[in-house]
Amino acid sequence: MKHSTPPSWRFLLSHPAHFISCGLGSGLSPVAPGTAGTLFAWVSYPLLRPHFSETGFAVLLLAAFLAGIYACDKTGRDLGVADHGAMVWDEIVPFWFVLFLTPDGWLWQTAAFLLFRLFDIVKPPPARFFDRSMKNGLGVMMDDAVAAAFTLTALALVKALAA
Repeated sequence: MKHSTPPSWRFLLSHPAHFISCGLGSGLSPVAPGTAGTLFAWVSYPLLRPHFSETGFAVLLLAAFLAGIYACDKTGRDLGVADHGAMVWDEIVPFWFVLFLTPDGWLWQTAAFLLFRLFDIVKPPPARFFDRSMKNGLGVMMDDAVAAAFTLTALALVKALAA
């Protein structure tokens, strides 16, 4: 279970890793920070995506994921909680990836959002393994990467059945 008391704005700004892992401040939401981080990803995606080619955006996602491993590890150690609730970079980057591969349109994106939140909360295996067994930045980032994979699989099945 993630720790729910958000850190201060002073903590957020005390180190670049804290600013990144807390989703540029979106993770400081006192209510449902994981959902707030995912909403931040959804809102920021159309602002960010047009500036990159497909390859460029894929490289950005990989770099953001790798940076997240470090940032989440550093912030978790500094907060004393490996996967603190305010750390939402692990929601942001995988949801950007989901949106990158999701068909255009608000209906597809809404379904992607709801499925991603569901899989992030339920943590089906192997997400549960990463969440419970890997108490470091890689584990933090990987459980949401698994949620993204489940989301994309579910969307692909819906698309195939609708065809």
